[in-house]
Amino acid sequence: MKAKNVISFLLVVVLIVAFAYVAAFDVKIGNIEIPSTFDKDKGIKQGLDLVGGSIIVFEPDVKDLDKVTAEDMNSAESIIRTRLDSKGYAEATISRQGETGIRVEIPDIDDPQEAVKMIGATAKLEFLDADGKVIMDGSKDYIKGAASKYGPTSETSGNLYYVQLNFTGEGQKKFKEATQAAVSAGEGKNIIAIALDGEVQMSPTVQEVIDSDSCIITGDYDADGAEAVSSLINSGQLPFSLKDAELRSVGPTLGSKALSTSLKAALIGILLVMLFMIIIYRLPGVVASVSLIAYVSLVTLIMAGFFVPSWRVVTLTLPGIAGVILSIGMAVDANVVIFERIKDELRAGKSVGAAVNGGFKRALTAVIDSNVTTIIASVVLYLFGTGTVKSFAVTLFIGIVISMLTAVTLTKFLLKQIVGFGIKNPALYGLSKRRDA
Repeated sequence: MKAKNVISFLLVVVLIVAFAYVAAFDVKIGNIEIPSTFDKDKGIKQGLDLVGGSIIVFEPDVKDLDKVTAEDMNSAESIIRTRLDSKGYAEATISRQGETGIRVEIPDIDDPQEAVKMIGATAKLEFLDADGKVIMDGSKDYIKGAASKYGPTSETSGNLYYVQLNFTGEGQKKFKEATQAAVSAGEGKNIIAIALDGEVQMSPTVQEVIDSDSCIITGDYDADGAEAVSSLINSGQLPFSLKDAELRSVGPTLGSKALSTSLKAALIGILLVMLFMIIIYRLPGVVASVSLIAYVSLVTLIMAGFFVPSWRVVTLTLPGIAGVILSIGMAVDANVVIFERIKDELRAGKSVGAAVNGGFKRALTAVIDSNVTTIIASVVLYLFGTGTVKSFAVTLFIGIVISMLTAVTLTKFLLKQIVGFGIKNPALYGLSKRRDA
């Protein structure tokens, strides 16, 4: 029985050490490379205050701001978020600045001007006849979606990048009517131009009626250009043009120093907490320290998308680091409550095994209650907060959930294995004869 307990304990400890190593260092096994959680490109996404980037404040480019409604601003904010996500800026944050300002913070951006151009474009798609009259627009009533493609656009053309528009049923009908009108107009007038934001992308001549559920836009596109146009069309049309009222860069030097300083402070704090737990609670303190290592490793691996790549959506900021450190404190607090209940059980004369079971059972309600209230607070902060407040809320939520699991399950499992070793001296479980008699 003791051998089984020893093997179980060692297997879990080895697994925890492996997770901790993967979280802290780059691992390479054959052709498989696992970057550390703090790898700049593939690790945890870092916020503006850690790696630098750009802050852009957009305002409606209109003569009369009083005519801009709250619904228009909400629509613009939603479309900007979609465009940022499609461009790979998922870690960017968006918040309102005043009544007509939209503040966009993009970490670690190479070309802020390109981002301004992409975000601020109205994406107004129009089909024009030979006289420049709009015969169909690019609204969702007519355009189902757009996709960037690569290949030949006709039997005689070579491969090139282009954008394919897919019509809705109404759009197909409308486009058919437009081509009928173009054919009837005769030579020189049989043109349907496709314009994006007032700039004509192509002006093909129409030789026959086209009844198709799609059409293509060609131009001087490369892969990124075609993708950008299709993303703009898919994101929707802004209700007005946007101008960048403010554009400034934040250097990464301060952020990198702040990150390293915060990590050092967190490491020192964790080591001091471990030392305190071991001195006060002896063997349970050792187990709590092992669980704390597991907790930190799991939190960082989850944030880096190690288990589920799609979960790599958390952007770590300085407030986010504070959220992780706060959740560490909650994890330690849960262990303190549990270990004190174990000591109460030992004082009542119960055996070590019974005291461990009773202590966890008595402390469970208090641990769950304290953690659930913090989880509720983090959810409220996420729903109503902006920018770095959301980062704090997300890291706090993840940290609290993992800390509760490690405190209730992992610590209990490891402590029961130690009891199974045959170590029954109450003094090794934090009970002092002088102070607890």
